[in-house]
Amino acid sequence: QVQLVESGGGLVQPGGSLSLSCAASGRFFSIDAMGWYRQAPGKERELVATITTEYSANIGDPVKGRFTISIDNTQNTVYLQMNSLKPGDTAVYYCNADIMVREMGSPIDYWGQGTQVTVSS
Repeated sequence: QVQLVESGGGLVQPGGSLSLSCAASGRFFSIDAMGWYRQAPGKERELVATITTEYSANIGDPVKGRFTISIDNTQNTVYLQMNSLKPGDTAVYYCNADIMVREMGSPIDYWGQGTQVTVSS
């Protein structure tokens, strides 16, 4: 059984910084990629950033130049460093991972429970 455990988030003033982390645990063969999506009230879930275990990153346009994603393959953990935060970044942030549960087959999409990020003065 695979679990994604998120940490970080909270309340920060505009212009401030926060960091999120997400660790994958359980029994699986390998991880293909991990990342973050977010969903604000009344809006659809959108890409924040993803990164493969070969360090190829994809950053969403709204956060380019402000957010950085990294991965620690030895710890099965993905990190999101968020700088220059804006009120528009307020959302629930969800960790996502594409995981090969077995050596053969297709990766399975897993989601964390979400962590709230609020940017407000």
